[in-house]
Amino acid sequence: MAVLRLYLVIAFLSAPLLRLQLRRRAMAGREEAGRLAERFGYASLQRPSGPLVWVHAASVGETISVLPLIGDLLAAHEGLHVLLTNGTVTAAQTVAAYQKRESAIGARVLHQYVPLDRRRWVNRFLDHWRPQATFWVESEIWPNAIITCAARGLKPVMINGRMSPRSFKNWHRFNGAAQFLLGKFALLTAQDDISAARLRDLGLENIATPGNLKLDAPPLAVDTARLAALKEAIGARPHWLAASTHPGEEEQLAAAHRLIAEATPQLLTIIVPRHPERGNAIADKLRRDGFKLAQRARHEMPTSDTEIYLMDTLGEMGLAYRLTDIAFIGGTLVPHGGQNPFEAAQLDCAILHGPHIANFETLFDDMASKGATAEVTDTATLAAQVKALLNNPASIEQMRHAAKDFSAEMGGARARMAALLTPFLGGRHE
Repeated sequence: MAVLRLYLVIAFLSAPLLRLQLRRRAMAGREEAGRLAERFGYASLQRPSGPLVWVHAASVGETISVLPLIGDLLAAHEGLHVLLTNGTVTAAQTVAAYQKRESAIGARVLHQYVPLDRRRWVNRFLDHWRPQATFWVESEIWPNAIITCAARGLKPVMINGRMSPRSFKNWHRFNGAAQFLLGKFALLTAQDDISAARLRDLGLENIATPGNLKLDAPPLAVDTARLAALKEAIGARPHWLAASTHPGEEEQLAAAHRLIAEATPQLLTIIVPRHPERGNAIADKLRRDGFKLAQRARHEMPTSDTEIYLMDTLGEMGLAYRLTDIAFIGGTLVPHGGQNPFEAAQLDCAILHGPHIANFETLFDDMASKGATAEVTDTATLAAQVKALLNNPASIEQMRHAAKDFSAEMGGARARMAALLTPFLGGRHE
């Protein structure tokens, strides 16, 4: 509990530093300058009349996974509104695209940036919005927000909770704080049995396992005209995709490209960084290293001599996965823990990944048992695996079919989750 008390004191004293940090992030394009007040709990929208539920999804992945569930809840409960908060610009853009695409339901989804975790700012936020319930997606834990909600009778519900080995180790180290904070949740829904077991090992109760929302989402959307144009530009060239890459991986992927290209003329490597705002820095580095590059954020298309196509745009993963038969999942060659491979499986990709898969260990293991994925350890083994697949179309097809079959077997989590959440829509739970 000492570490929690220290956190609360630091949060109380940190207002000047947090304001400075937000201004710097805004200058770097990582915050919306015109909406910084939201981070201090000031609302930029009016609260609609009637019941309202606050759903917090930290970033893009969590947002994409929860939006279909939000749609289900709104369709089933006339008059309900959802306040959806995020902490990143890219997630906010994802919500805006959803509101435009799903105009009827989207009109009942209000977006705000989540207030930073100071008691005063959280109280200001709650005073304005007055939610009947609050749902937190995955593993985003903010002590002041949790304590403040619970004090108002708003015991949060954790949706699609994930407990990685690293998180479990840290929570176990401070078990008193874990029981105090996570014990304030009225319900903890875990996305897999391993996460549920780890929550129980921390001494927590009220745990349910309705399934993983990320395995029950529709395939990523695509602009068919853009897809056709890119397929025409690529033509019959051999190509592969590195999706959701993180710092330290692009250099390894570029080195792998060179190794593969030695035996694969006209190879095209497609790289999609996890954070598109890194695009210019990645492009500059690759050009300095001598690569012929086309950059999507600059509206460039790959030509016959393009070696690397950098797709540094937002909301086009559905396009990227449909371009290729071979997809490497980023965040796995560096100790990040990996990104979600299920989206690639839904779109018939043969899936490769590195050794760092802690964020989705159960999913990767299950997919590996079906023959849908293959693990590599470094640049050399990645290059060797991609070369082997490019030279053996039958192996690609086998992995693609295994991935598609696996994705088809999954489902039902949204309906089960909606049933668990429905009792909370009526108001506070003691």
